[in-house]
Amino acid sequence: SSGRGTQESLVAAPAERRREDEAMEGQPDDQNQDLTVFVQNLLKEMQGRFQHMSDAIVNRIDDMGSRIDDLERSISELIREAGVEEGAAAPPPAQR
Repeated sequence: SSGRGTQESLVAAPAERRREDEAMEGQPDDQNQDLTVFVQNLLKEMQGRFQHMSDAIVNRIDDMGSRIDDLERSISELIREAGVEEGAAAPPPAQR
């Protein structure tokens, strides 16, 4: 008997779908067009926001890269200066 209930639900499902399809067909085309335009505008707006965020992230990454390059140059310069100062301040090696 449980198999028969399953068969009935399978038969009822297409009939319900047909009723839903008929109800959708009964809606005016203006509503469907309005919904389509709304969704398209929403997607365009979202795409614009994502593009703006993406551009902002790329700009920040570029800025960070420039700062890291400047920092590396400064560190190299400090290391060179420290090496020169150490060499000038260090006493000559003792001779035996």
